[in-house]
Amino acid sequence: MKKFTVLWLAGLLVLALGATGYAQAPKLDFRASGMIDVGTYYMENVPPYFPAAGIRGISPVVSTFNAAGFPINGLDKKQAYMDTRMHLRFDAVMGKELSGTVMFEMDATRWGGVSNATAFMRESGNFGSWATDRTAVEIKNIYMNVGLPYFGIPVPMTMSIGAQPLLIRPAFFVYTDGTGITGAIKADPVTIIPYYFKALEGLDWNADDVDVWGLQANAKLGTVTIGAYGLFYNMNTFPFQVGAPIAGFPATLQPTINGTMKSHMWWFGAYADGKLGPVNFNFDFVYDHGRAYSVISDVQNVAYRGWQTRLKIDFPWEKLNFGVIGMYATGSDAEKTSANGLPGSTTSTGENSWKVGSYVVPVGSEMGPINGESVVVYSMEAGASGGAGLAEQANYNQLSRGAFGGTWFAKAYGSFKVTPSYKVTVQGLYIGDTTKNGNTLGTAVIPGTTVPRDDSRIGIELDLINEYMLYKNLRLYAGAGYLWKGKALDLRRGTTTGNFSMNNPWAVRTGIRYLF
Repeated sequence: MKKFTVLWLAGLLVLALGATGYAQAPKLDFRASGMIDVGTYYMENVPPYFPAAGIRGISPVVSTFNAAGFPINGLDKKQAYMDTRMHLRFDAVMGKELSGTVMFEMDATRWGGVSNATAFMRESGNFGSWATDRTAVEIKNIYMNVGLPYFGIPVPMTMSIGAQPLLIRPAFFVYTDGTGITGAIKADPVTIIPYYFKALEGLDWNADDVDVWGLQANAKLGTVTIGAYGLFYNMNTFPFQVGAPIAGFPATLQPTINGTMKSHMWWFGAYADGKLGPVNFNFDFVYDHGRAYSVISDVQNVAYRGWQTRLKIDFPWEKLNFGVIGMYATGSDAEKTSANGLPGSTTSTGENSWKVGSYVVPVGSEMGPINGESVVVYSMEAGASGGAGLAEQANYNQLSRGAFGGTWFAKAYGSFKVTPSYKVTVQGLYIGDTTKNGNTLGTAVIPGTTVPRDDSRIGIELDLINEYMLYKNLRLYAGAGYLWKGKALDLRRGTTTGNFSMNNPWAVRTGIRYLF
């Protein structure tokens, strides 16, 4: 199967590109663009980085207790830091039929990050270190766009080849970057987009790869665009990276392929965007279906079955805009699902995990940091440190619930454009927990036992967000949010049977972004 895939793709590339080999190239047009972002973070009980990998569970920095059951690390403590991110993109354009793109990313996940001279293998995200001079330039994208000959089909066709975004409804479903091929066939009013990505090669002589196949189609019908998609992750190694130490190699050079598990996952989704009368709307639905299983031990397979949906309605009126959003994502059953959802792991009852009812996102999807639904529980203005939302997850090695899995919310908001350059938004959210026989974020137990407690309310959040365009390409933003938390955020005191109720989480975020 591995040889067939490589040969089939090679043949496709030769056929697609060969017919254009003798076309006379037009003059080169070299373009540059990018952005620089500086953000500030001041918060309490909102994790400053991605929560623990997996299906359930809150960040260790919040939920850690010492042996006596007292909170340590960041729990109930104010946190403050700054970060910076830069994107620098170059496009070499040779007419409508051919272009090449390279994009670099530079992060300072902390101003004043730790300077570690021994970390020579990975200094990305660390140019904020004192004395700077970090090797912090990351290659995010390198790909070419090619216009294909018609092959007798009289519609425009293009192909993008290389390290590029895998992008489908990014704030709801999937955004990640990887090496692959994306096509586009435009037969107005329909656009068809096939995808192939190589997420993991593994051993060249073994079928332990991870391949991603997908197809999206959309059409504009009057004032409404409708679309549907399917995505298949054939994961012959799962999780993607699980280190297996080899004697004599330093830790930074250890291989990361384990191959003890496999997973095959499908996602099917549909969406609609547009204008109906005086209102604008966005609708999304996606369903995941698949399984994970061990290839070295006789443990029970884990079945994945989950879904999420979201509906947004906006009513613009002169300088005002009013809107409502509803989102629901299924949660797991803690008696059937472990914290990480992997085969061989145990549930709250001590049995093997066998079913994940929580909605999960594709491996590596960054919808958690970029969904932008709120300041505290979900994410706002994802920067070098991510969106810093209480619920967000972005797992690059295995399946996780993103931001929405195991939660639901009802949101109402209103914005007012005070001047052509300044807009203020006020929004409120009621946020609930959909995990059964346990909680999505909290870890509280029934008093006197180790059995997880099942609560329904994560909390009520109120946010104030300000946006100001100082210049055409320079945007200032500031957001403040406060969560009146519910019992679904209570925590178990370490290995004891008691529970802990944290202070109400809150966050203040500011930033400045220059687009060029």
